[in-house]
Amino acid sequence: MQTNFATVAALVAGGVLLGNRLRHRNEPMYLDDYDYEYDGDRHGLSAGTALAALVVLGAGTLYLSKYLRESSGSPAMRSVEESIEIDVPVRTAYDQWTQFEQFPQFMATVEQVNQVDDTHLHWRANVAGKMKEWDAEITEQIPDKRIAWRSTSGPHNAGVVTFHKVGENRTRVMLQMDYAPETVGEKVGDAIGGVKLTTKGNLKRFKELLEQRGTETGAWRGTVPQQ
Repeated sequence: MQTNFATVAALVAGGVLLGNRLRHRNEPMYLDDYDYEYDGDRHGLSAGTALAALVVLGAGTLYLSKYLRESSGSPAMRSVEESIEIDVPVRTAYDQWTQFEQFPQFMATVEQVNQVDDTHLHWRANVAGKMKEWDAEITEQIPDKRIAWRSTSGPHNAGVVTFHKVGENRTRVMLQMDYAPETVGEKVGDAIGGVKLTTKGNLKRFKELLEQRGTETGAWRGTVPQQ
């Protein structure tokens, strides 16, 4: 089940509106109590509008409650896909991605990545306000084409990043990740699209860093056969 930020925004707006109304229940209610002006006149907020806000608040609460109930028990795998185009050659984008220990430079929640050997990594990241660590292995690696991985301990996750030439000096990077939200905080974050937003931001920062440099900081050109 998925939701979006429009739903969350409506839920928050409804909560603020009703909360303020309860605090000032004996005062007349006007839209410009919420920094709203229309032709310089004050307009009273109708009972219908207040009722609509209540419906939105109730529906949003029920939606989130249902999501949390359905995602209780064993963590269910979920997926996110994002892509971005970068003004560098495919080889440059691929080579930079192989520098796993530099991921904290553009991945917002990642604190540290240690490369144990050519195919094994140890991750440390802040996940929904909680520090977590896990081991991962590279399950496939084809230079300038794709890198796939999966966790071998800790939080369940897996994914693949692929590189596509769209111009002489332009590359599309496509990232797909599978993950399993465990805690209530992680499930709420997943419900409101937090993972998708974080992934999009990570790719944007990767693009900015690489385009500013214009070249990779290192490379590993080895091949890992598909596991």
